[in-house]
Amino acid sequence: MSRRNARILAFQALYSWDVSKASLEDLLAFSWLQKQDKSEESVEQNHEIPPVKEEQTFAGIIIAGTIEKISEIDSLIESHLSASWSMERLNKVTLAILRTSIYEMKYMKGAEKGIVIDEAINISKQYGSDDSYKFINAVLDKIGKDEKKA
Repeated sequence: MSRRNARILAFQALYSWDVSKASLEDLLAFSWLQKQDKSEESVEQNHEIPPVKEEQTFAGIIIAGTIEKISEIDSLIESHLSASWSMERLNKVTLAILRTSIYEMKYMKGAEKGIVIDEAINISKQYGSDDSYKFINAVLDKIGKDEKKA
């Protein structure tokens, strides 16, 4: 099982949830994966492998937990934004990566904050805008440090 693939699934589901307000049941059924309509050729070119059941299970925990704790997570994000930023200003990809990463760091036992942050940075480099990884790193690092103090 690749936890990175599971984290990618989780962020994609949260992005979909935020954009389309898909139900939790639909997200956890992963039916949206089939709708992406990837041909075998494009899968091979992108080196993407369909997710295995364990990845969907791990992603499902992150998806359900993030949605359950969304108000707390969003408040945490807002409290760590500089005065010149607002939640509305964040693009949906960055927001989805932040939300899933914060859920994992704050609520999942045994989650290594450094690994979660590194994964979030790598995912944002692959899926986000050019410099979004710097922003994500800064916010998650601040939250991680604050969590250690608490």
